[in-house]
Amino acid sequence: MSQSDFQTLGRAVIDTELKAIESLRQRIDGSFDRACELLLGCEGRIVVTGMGKSGHIGGKIAATLASTGSPAFFVHPGEASHGDLGMITAKDVVLALSNSGNTEEILTIVPIIKRLGAPLVSMTGNPDSALASEADVNLHVGVEQEACPHGLAPTASTTVALVMGDALAIALLQARGFSAEDFAMSHPGGALGRRLLLHVADIMHTGDEIPAVKPGATLPQALLEMSSKGLGMTAIVDEANHVLGIYTDGDLRRTLDKNIDIPSTPISEVMTANCRTVDAHDLAAEVVKLMEDAKINAVLVTDDDNKLIGALNMHSLLRAGVV
Repeated sequence: MSQSDFQTLGRAVIDTELKAIESLRQRIDGSFDRACELLLGCEGRIVVTGMGKSGHIGGKIAATLASTGSPAFFVHPGEASHGDLGMITAKDVVLALSNSGNTEEILTIVPIIKRLGAPLVSMTGNPDSALASEADVNLHVGVEQEACPHGLAPTASTTVALVMGDALAIALLQARGFSAEDFAMSHPGGALGRRLLLHVADIMHTGDEIPAVKPGATLPQALLEMSSKGLGMTAIVDEANHVLGIYTDGDLRRTLDKNIDIPSTPISEVMTANCRTVDAHDLAAEVVKLMEDAKINAVLVTDDDNKLIGALNMHSLLRAGVV
């Protein structure tokens, strides 16, 4: 086979799965509403179950639900009939995945689920199957054909089931009013957690680390302050520590293009007045966007009275892992 043959086959698989997903759009109907209502009203946990490839998809759906505000976990149906059914209570809602709708391991535990009184939502490729008939609501996730040329390997069917699971999770997220901050609480580790949880107060330079001079300071004095603090800028503040302006490395380059007496020029004549400032409670990720939009590399942190309380630059954000 040539490289072009591989590309043709790959595109054919994608086309098949895209067609299957497009068909799924038409099945977001009253059954989807009812499934969302049952899952939203769950007082316990959403228990996801499935065998084989459906089980793998079910595990991912459970993880997505749990991380978006709908507590959930996965139970293997084979293990469930050997003791793990004890993990399911009447306050839970069971979400069972089976492409055929006749998976023996799932059908074996359905009577126990019904006896417990836990609502059962099924996702099947056959709305006339035994599992679909026993469920309180069935979500039809059948496909016309698998991407596998033999029609055997679960491909398009698992993709469609995963998409339906995502649709459920995000619909519930919106219904719960689940915010970015709520999401962050479920993802405290790694880059995502840092972007969503770190505030300016967590990484800003404070106290003696803040570069600051009075408006009467000369340009060389301001440059010495900038050099000693290493943030590539200095704040200009009055006697009460109110921010009057900022002077940065970029301002220095622009100053050198002017015909001025550098040794005697007061910093107040060349500073950038009415400069951008941020609040200590702002998310660090929001400050990154502000700096990128404004094309600046450093920013001052002020309180409600415009008093200087901190400073940070892009290197501070890089070290914190926000960028």
